[in-house]
Amino acid sequence: MKAIRHFAALAALPLLFASPVQANELRESITADMDSLMELYRDLHANPELSFQEFRTAAKLAAEARRLGFTVTEKVGQTGVVAVMENGPGPVVMLRADMDALPVVEQTGLPYASKVVTKTRKGIETGVMHACGHDTHMTGWVGTARQLAARKDEWSGTLVMILQPAEELGSGAKAMLDDGLYTRFPKPEYVLGFHDAAQYPAGYVAYSPGYALANVDSVNITVHGIGGHGAYPHTTKDPVVLAARIVTSLQTIVSREVNPQEPAVITVGSFRAGAKHNIISDKAELLLTVRSYSDETRKILLDGIRRIAKGEAIAAGMPEDKMPEIEMDDTFTPSTYNDPDFAEDLGGLFTTLFGDHRVKVAPPVMGGEDFSQYRRADPDNIKSLIFWVGGVPMADYEKAQKGEMKLPSLHSPFWAPEADKVVSTATEAMTAATLKIMAKK
Repeated sequence: MKAIRHFAALAALPLLFASPVQANELRESITADMDSLMELYRDLHANPELSFQEFRTAAKLAAEARRLGFTVTEKVGQTGVVAVMENGPGPVVMLRADMDALPVVEQTGLPYASKVVTKTRKGIETGVMHACGHDTHMTGWVGTARQLAARKDEWSGTLVMILQPAEELGSGAKAMLDDGLYTRFPKPEYVLGFHDAAQYPAGYVAYSPGYALANVDSVNITVHGIGGHGAYPHTTKDPVVLAARIVTSLQTIVSREVNPQEPAVITVGSFRAGAKHNIISDKAELLLTVRSYSDETRKILLDGIRRIAKGEAIAAGMPEDKMPEIEMDDTFTPSTYNDPDFAEDLGGLFTTLFGDHRVKVAPPVMGGEDFSQYRRADPDNIKSLIFWVGGVPMADYEKAQKGEMKLPSLHSPFWAPEADKVVSTATEAMTAATLKIMAKK
C-alpha cells in the first residue's frame, strides 16, 4: 500500500469552530461520552445481524433515538429506522448509518468477538460478523445524535437520522426510498455518511470530491451447448470452449472500447460447467461484476457484454434457440458522487478540526455503496458526501508501509478497526459538519 498523500490544499473555514476553544469543547464532550459509546459498540459487534434481519439492532437504536427526543418510525424499507427532530426553520439534513453484518466467521480474537450463527435468507447456516465495520457506523451515528440533541440551541432546521438495512445487498437504500423515505418524511437538501477504512490509519479522514465509488452491476450469463461424450467432441457443441471465448473477448471491451482515461472493470468471478472428466456439458454459467463511474461508460460495458456473448455463440455455430441468456441482476448500485464544492467545503472544516496531517483527499475506488441512491433520487436538489474514517492501528499501518505485514481488508474475518478512534473521529466530523450546515443565521 502506498503512503497516503494529500492531493489538495484545503482552506480552513471561518464560519464554524473558528476558535480552538469551540472545537475543543465538542471534542471534550465526545470524549466524556466514549465509555458509553464503546459499551454500545461492543454490544453491536457481539450481536451482528444479516441484511434485512436487523431486528434487534434496529429496535435498540430506535429506543436510543426516542430517548434523545427524536420522532422515530421503525420498519421503513423492512427493517430501517427514521428519526426526525424539527428545530425551527432551516435546511433539512439527513445523516445515514448502515446496520447489516456479513456471513463471515469472526477470527479477530477480540474478547467481544461475535459468536452468532444464523441462517441466511436462502437457508444457509453461517457465522455472522461486522466485517465491514457497520458497528462503528451505528455507534458514530448514536454519538452524533446525542451531540446534536444536546446542542439544539446551536442549530436550526430539520434533522433526519436514518438507520439503513441491507447495504451489503446493495438494496437497503432503495428499499427505504421505495417505502416513502422522501415522501413520508422531510426530504433532505443535504445527506451525509461515513465509512470506516481499512487502508488509512485510525482517526484519519479521507474524502473524494466528485466520483467516490463505482456503479456496480452483477451479470449472469448462461451459455448453452449440446452435450455429449468427451471422446467424441465433433458430435457436440462444447459450452466450455464457447464460454472461454466469451471470457477472453469480454476483456477487449475495457481495453478497446472504453476511453483509456475512463475507469472500467469487467471481472468474471465464477465459471461453472460440467460434472465429470469425460462428459461435455450442455451448459456453462458465468457470473460477472461490472464496474464504472458514468452512465455512458456503464452502457458501453453492458451493451458490449450482450453483443460479444451472442457474437461468439454465432461464431461457434450455435443455433438461434441456443443463444446465451444474459440476466442483469436487479441489485444494481449506482456510482456514488460527492458534490465537489460541498465536499471541499466540508473537507476544509475537517482540516480545521483535525489538522492537515489527518485529512486527505483520496482517489475514487471501484467498490460500490448504495449511499449513492439518496442523491440520485433528486440530484438537482440534494447535495451529498460520504467520507472515510481510517481504522488501522498506527503501529500496524507503519509495519505495512515497511512491508513487514499485510493489512486485513474490509470483509476480512480478521478486520478489527481501532474502534474508539473511528467512533470519536466520525462523531466529531459528523456533528461539526451538521452544525455548520444548520448553523443559526
